[in-house]
Amino acid sequence: MESMLKLAGESGLYLMTPGEAVMIAVGLALLYLAIAKEFEPLLLVPIGFGGILANIPGAGLAVGDGILHLFYEVGIDSGAFPLIIFMGVGAMTDFGALLANPKTLFLGAAAQFGIFATVVGAIALTYGGFMEFSLAQAAAIGIIGGADGPTAIYVSSILAPELLGAIAVAAYSYMALVPLIQPPIMRLLTSEEERRIEMRQLRHVSKGEKIVFPLLLLLMVALLLPSAAPLLGMFCFGNLMRECGVVERLSNTTQNALINIVTIFLGLAVGSKLQADQFLDVQTLGILVLGMVAFSIGTASGVVMAKLMNRLSKEPINPLIGAAGVSAVPMAARVANKVGLESNPHNFLLMHAMGPNVAGVIGSAVAAGVMISFVGG
Repeated sequence: MESMLKLAGESGLYLMTPGEAVMIAVGLALLYLAIAKEFEPLLLVPIGFGGILANIPGAGLAVGDGILHLFYEVGIDSGAFPLIIFMGVGAMTDFGALLANPKTLFLGAAAQFGIFATVVGAIALTYGGFMEFSLAQAAAIGIIGGADGPTAIYVSSILAPELLGAIAVAAYSYMALVPLIQPPIMRLLTSEEERRIEMRQLRHVSKGEKIVFPLLLLLMVALLLPSAAPLLGMFCFGNLMRECGVVERLSNTTQNALINIVTIFLGLAVGSKLQADQFLDVQTLGILVLGMVAFSIGTASGVVMAKLMNRLSKEPINPLIGAAGVSAVPMAARVANKVGLESNPHNFLLMHAMGPNVAGVIGSAVAAGVMISFVGG
């Protein structure tokens, strides 16, 4: 009887706190969104499951020598996992649409306005006494506006590791909700006539251009902003492997096996930071709200910039492609194409939207470098 009482007293059910029960429910909710709704399943499945494991009382999986904590130390604390993910994204990226219409680079840059606006907003909330964020924390939260999960994780692991769980969940949640969040903003800021605008077919981009571009991009940006070199360097290296045509085995491995393996460990490591004592506070709610604001401002900024460019350009530019300036590749481009087809069944914007979409990835990496350089230093 005594041994049974001892066993019962050491059980997870007996030791579980209300906060841990809530976070296990959050993990189950993430799994539901991933499996039933197919919202970013490749990441929400491991993040949700990792969150459940991290909150099992007495298991110690997310602390000390626990396996999830080791994943975090090896892959995220070191910065390795986000950089490897960026290399895989680069290997899957085609710069052709951006090179065919270089003006769309401005749309990717404009969409990053949400990042810096949110940093200012977070500091304002702190001075107003509503929240309490340091400048480094505000910078890490602002990166959510770029809708780039690996970049958000990389920046938060350097500037605000204590907020990593909330920032990662917010970043990937808003990436998954792009089809729900962006269309209302796009319709609000554009007229029916603007959404009907048809764009000319893109020119052919040569193989030589695609090989030279990642090299020039890396040298031009990294030499001016060395703190952006890790993210941008891995991105450009992955893209060079794709385009050079002489390392197809390496490119295929990076695009498939390597990025899939790292995604599993990255998701579990992020889930390890969803522990109740770290996640359940007013600050987390503030991060989720500020992340939504950042993403919305980024979307709106891209659309407004596209409207301005359409007025100044000789060639027509559909303002909807500006929303793809956030770096949720390729989902944001697909959403722009879908909204355009609703107004004009003959209006195929997907390839045009891929230009600002790819530019958004570059923009978020540069914005991350700026934050790390000026705040992390």
